[in-house]
Amino acid sequence: MEIREVVNKIKENGRVKIKEGNGSILELIGLDHWNPETDDYEGIFLFFDLFQIRTVARPFSDVSLDIVEFATKPTIYHTPVNNTLHNGPIEHGNIRFSVLRKEFWNKLLFAYAQPIIVQYSKIQEFDFQTEEYFPLLSAGTKEMFLSPEGDVKIHRS
Repeated sequence: MEIREVVNKIKENGRVKIKEGNGSILELIGLDHWNPETDDYEGIFLFFDLFQIRTVARPFSDVSLDIVEFATKPTIYHTPVNNTLHNGPIEHGNIRFSVLRKEFWNKLLFAYAQPIIVQYSKIQEFDFQTEEYFPLLSAGTKEMFLSPEGDVKIHRS
């Protein structure tokens, strides 16, 4: 599977389905193509770098940024949504996001260069397949809430 092909498919259709190494089917959706009527509100924004967080979340304190930057295990963060974001998986004023550092997934996100949302597909059809494991499906994935003021609440460790 070529990353360029996946990125082109997202740009053409607004979304792509990938069967990852564990056999789960992920749907990657461009922000402009997320549909509140058909898509999952538990979707997660995926980023390749910290600077992308500000496009969907309120500005963070240095403490919160350090937690994201120095995390060693895959982590899903919950945080208040940026007031300029009106489309996407927003639940009770919060969004979920993760910064993926695993090489393959990081390169894919970097190549697309815009916020992308992942949701787990309920349909078994897919466009591409990879042997690469999606890091957020690992048993060690953590979840925590980060406030712009630096408050932290662990949901799952």
